[in-house]
Order: sequence, then C-alpha cells, then structure tokens
Amino acid sequence: MSMNPIPLINHPCTLCCRPTSMWCSRCQSAWYCTPEHLNSDWSRHRKECVPAAPNQSQNYSNMIATPPPAEQQLIVVSAILFSPEEERPRIITVKCRPPQMPSQGMCPLPLVAGHFADGQAESIVLTQGLNGEPLRFPLHLWYSPTALTRGAPVNRAIYHITSGAAPKAWAGTVVVLKYNGSRRQGYSDAGSNDLPALSAYFLAYK
Repeated sequence: MSMNPIPLINHPCTLCCRPTSMWCSRCQSAWYCTPEHLNSDWSRHRKECVPAAPNQSQNYSNMIATPPPAEQQLIVVSAILFSPEEERPRIITVKCRPPQMPSQGMCPLPLVAGHFADGQAESIVLTQGLNGEPLRFPLHLWYSPTALTRGAPVNRAIYHITSGAAPKAWAGTVVVLKYNGSRRQGYSDAGSNDLPALSAYFLAYK
C-alpha cells in the first residue's frame, strides 16, 4: 500500500499564521515561516520545546526551521538596580551567558554593561552583612568607575536607603546580583531581602 506524503504546507506559522512547511527542528511540533520568526518567538517557545524522539526526525529533513543560535538561549536572573534618577531601588532582570560546562553553575557571566552609560563597569563582592556577619549568598555590586570623575549625579536610590547618612556619596548606576553560594559559581535571584545588607555596606563605605 502506497502512502501519500502529508501536505505540510498548510500549517500556519506560530508567529504570523502564514502557511509554512518549516518547523522547529528541536521539537518538530511548532511551525514557522522563517528562522527569524522562530528566533523572535524563542523566549516563549523554549518553555514548551521538548526535543522530538530520534526516530521522528527522519522524514521531511529538508523542511526544518533553523533552531535559535546559542546566544539566544540566555539565562535570566533577578538583580537590584540603583538608578541615579529614581528614589528607590527596583528589581530588574539581567541576562547571563549560559555556562559552557556544568561546573560553571548558573549564569557565569552576567550581561550588565548595557545598564552603564559608557558600557564600562567594575565590580566588588560583598561577603559580610549586618554586624559583620558573613553572607551565605555574597552580593556582587557592579558600578561605574568613571561616574564621579565625569560629574554623574548622586545616586538618589542609594541616598534614599541610607537616609543620606552614607559617608561617601555614590554616583552613577549600581547593579547588584546575588551569588548562589559562597563558592560564587553562578547567580540566583536577588530581592528586597538583600537591601539591609546593601544599606549597611553603603553606610560603612568610606
């Protein structure tokens, strides 16, 4: 008994509904009219993209949309942003390059340069909290080393959480990430419960 080929062209693109014959090569269950549309939808689709069984990939091998490049598969963690123009710190998301090896942990390289006007950022690691107690999850502060020298405004969010009592005025943007442990192999989500330790640090910094 001969089998007629399945007419694949009638599947609507997941993003724009245009008829297409290309699918996500990883799961083979989502259809896209161009690789660009798969890339555009990847942040949503990746959560449901389950790799297809090997024996399902032998048919229609010429009708597969290119999977997203590796740099699209970024990890995201929560961080604290102290913006010079805002009265209070706020939680933001920071993208991280995925680890090359499992031993590197989650988020070995946070992409924070975009938060700084000149793209330059230096960092310090805060390992002690209130009363000098060691932090189980050290905090990683990123700041602009040139903020003061180029006359950047005093950071109002830091001024606010220290009630203006800090001996040294911080200028420019500050982004704070939280390590996922004392070995500092990656990051976990930072949140408002990290503010007391940060306030203590800004008050003690001279």
